Amino acid sequence: MPAKVIQPAWVRIVHWINALAMILMIMSGWQIYNASPLFDFTFSHAITLGGWLGGALLWHFAAMWLLMVNGLIYVVSGLVTGRFRRKLLPLTPAGVIADTRAALTGRLSHADLSTYNQVQKLLYGGIILIGIVIVLSGLSIWKPVQLQWLTALFGGYDTARYVHFFCMAAIVAFLVVHVALALLVPKSLRAMIIGR
Repeated sequence: MPAKVIQPAWVRIVHWINALAMILMIMSGWQIYNASPLFDFTFSHAITLGGWLGGALLWHFAAMWLLMVNGLIYVVSGLVTGRFRRKLLPLTPAGVIADTRAALTGRLSHADLSTYNQVQKLLYGGIILIGIVIVLSGLSIWKPVQLQWLTALFGGYDTARYVHFFCMAAIVAFLVVHVALALLVPKSLRAMIIGR
């Protein structure tokens, strides 16, 4: 009997395209940040993409379109197929606390990869919302005159830059934890590659 499909093909495809687009966006974004830092630090050129501001902007915009189109496919497919409802709900504060305790004490079960625990539900749902905010804040930075209503929603251009930066930091933190957990539970990585 063949193994149960945990991650359907469409999920795996959009996941890996999103991963590539996010890496390109982050690395080029760090180069863009270096041209006009918000804080008293810059990112090493070894981990940036584009070589200079103009090159970084080209990479950033190319990856932006890939991420926006692929992300839209992911969100629409997740809603239409009911995957988000099945995988991310129900979510309760008590469940998140209990699963966090279990994870911190090494007692969180990974026996059934087809079911997300409460912490996964919170993080995956949260990263989708952060993804939406980073796209909107990025658009308000990119076109502050044409989209002045959107820029105003963020409190102006300068505030939108801070929102964009902190969303990026949250995504990087998510990616670090996500990759670390995939390495700790290698069957989850296998499922995202072959589906089973």
